[in-house]
Amino acid sequence: MEKSPHKLELLERIAELEKKELWHLDVEDDPETYPLMPDAVDYLNEKLSSKIKNKIANLAATRFFDKMIAKRQLIIKDVRGIENFTAVKGGRIVTCNHFSVGDNYAVWVALREHMDGRMLYKVIREGNYTNPPKPFGLFMRHCNTLPLSSQTATMKKFLRAVKALLARGETILIYPEQSMWWNYRKPKPLQDGAFTLAVRNKTPIVPIFITMEDSDVPDGDGFFVQEYTLHILPAIYPDETLSGAAAKEKMKKENYEAWVKTYEDVYGIPLVYGS
Repeated sequence: MEKSPHKLELLERIAELEKKELWHLDVEDDPETYPLMPDAVDYLNEKLSSKIKNKIANLAATRFFDKMIAKRQLIIKDVRGIENFTAVKGGRIVTCNHFSVGDNYAVWVALREHMDGRMLYKVIREGNYTNPPKPFGLFMRHCNTLPLSSQTATMKKFLRAVKALLARGETILIYPEQSMWWNYRKPKPLQDGAFTLAVRNKTPIVPIFITMEDSDVPDGDGFFVQEYTLHILPAIYPDETLSGAAAKEKMKKENYEAWVKTYEDVYGIPLVYGS
């Protein structure tokens, strides 16, 4: 198969960012954005118009991604450790490695039968809400997304929404690596956000690490569609005997170490960067 020049360029960029340890930078060019103002987002879908758009968007997203699954453009091979998710009662934060626009749907497929009819909320970057990449605009704005913002007033609204959602028992998906690197199999060092929110809200984190293997299905770019195995790992709880900063660092370290162990166990190789 002839490989896509664009995808080959992405792989070169990934190798370069890995070498420079610039873990938080996206590999693809992010869409231009503008500041998300507080009145431009209804985090809790309190308006009737938001409720209607939310229902339409979730139906459209389900059709879109289920069609991908039917065509084997998105392949979920296995889900392991669902008992680690169901053991947690009440609100929780789920963390996951990020390497595809479809990995959040894979997480949803793995969890949806165990969420008592609730939806999965997803934290997304500001630009993916204000100027979402095509054709995902409807999904990015209305599929239970929680956009971050460069505006302090909007972030206060975001934090209040997160607190309310966790208090009522919802599940929030956060990508703690911050960046998306296409089909990148290694766990990247983690940013603070998910763990700060967990400590502030006294909420457990359930880490998920997705491993991949080549299928026999070509993806149209000269590579094979990846088969995903979702590893749902034991919950990590905030240590209330520590200061907020220390508790955050402890949770972040435990999450990263759990991902690294899964990576090394599944692939049978030590985690080494820059090679």
